[in-house]
Amino acid sequence: MALWLWSCLVVLILLFVQRTQSQEVLSCNSSPRLKFDHCNVLPKLGSVLQWTYTPSKSTLSIAFAAVPPSAEGWIAWAINPTSTGMVGAQSLIAFQDGAGAVTVKTFNVSSYKSIEPSEIDFPVSNMSAEVVDSGVMRLFATIKVPPEIGTVVNQVWQVGAAVEGGVPTVHDFASDNLNSIGTLNLTTPSGSGGAIHGILNAVSWGVLFPVGVILARYVKAFEFGDPAWFYLHIGCQVSAYAIGVAGWATGLKLGSQSKGVVYTYHRNIGIALFSLATLQMFALFLRPKKEHKLRIYWSVYHRGVGLSIIVLGIINVFKGLDILIPEKKWRNAYTIALIVQGVVVVVFEAISWVLFIVKKKSKRSSRSEQTF
Repeated sequence: MALWLWSCLVVLILLFVQRTQSQEVLSCNSSPRLKFDHCNVLPKLGSVLQWTYTPSKSTLSIAFAAVPPSAEGWIAWAINPTSTGMVGAQSLIAFQDGAGAVTVKTFNVSSYKSIEPSEIDFPVSNMSAEVVDSGVMRLFATIKVPPEIGTVVNQVWQVGAAVEGGVPTVHDFASDNLNSIGTLNLTTPSGSGGAIHGILNAVSWGVLFPVGVILARYVKAFEFGDPAWFYLHIGCQVSAYAIGVAGWATGLKLGSQSKGVVYTYHRNIGIALFSLATLQMFALFLRPKKEHKLRIYWSVYHRGVGLSIIVLGIINVFKGLDILIPEKKWRNAYTIALIVQGVVVVVFEAISWVLFIVKKKSKRSSRSEQTF
């Protein structure tokens, strides 16, 4: 039974990852021509911003990618030093010119009525743009950010359907278009805080919780395992919960530092995990005795919630890896840890069945001898 559940778990995770990847045109795993230190999947318009900030030079190198509504459309990214909206935005806008070449121009957006190419308040260099697969347009630039602005800036991004006379036409007024604003922390979007958040949650939801379940099922199959399995299980799950709460708290802190940048799926799964794990902790105090009539209902609740935590935990670890984009060795290490857990399940499931059959035959032999 456990082997079947583990197989279903793996299949569900693979299907989920494949489905979410197929729905995402852009992600931080997209490969621009330059290497950047940081990346955010922006919460609106399916856009991605990658950047490197050099404090000693006060320069910000960016690669902004989005899919315009049409092949003749445009994409824009801007810093607004005076407010959080469009007016005052010092914009970089990429589009195809009359000859079909992709170009980038600067626009100082001073009103909602009309815009014209103009110099912006910041020196800009290395401007270029390109169109790649699936209609994705990217713009690149290096911006000299005045130190007095600070390292947390207001950012605005947008897409539009057409360009007339070298000037972008008005964009749509859908919800995503009207809410494509936020703040950008140039120096610590994730940094060490993101690494700590990732490590805590990978250890908690991705390793300790599954290990706790494995201990509960297979240690008690051996005669020496009772009641050791119970204390190992409780210790493992309580530790996983404590570490997971710490990881959840660091996630809340990171979110407060990057307003306007929301990883919806990762956040929602994290909230669900915290809620389910908290509910699971009550199982320790609500556990009825084996002979109690409610024990069977408690077992269904306990196992159902536990399996949900394992599935969501593993999925969210991979979602987190997609966000942080660590060195490939970390994703490989976690994948190997899952494979090891799977191998342990297969081996001990086989051993537990052998022990079960041996015990069953032994009981039959004892009964036969007593009858004789």
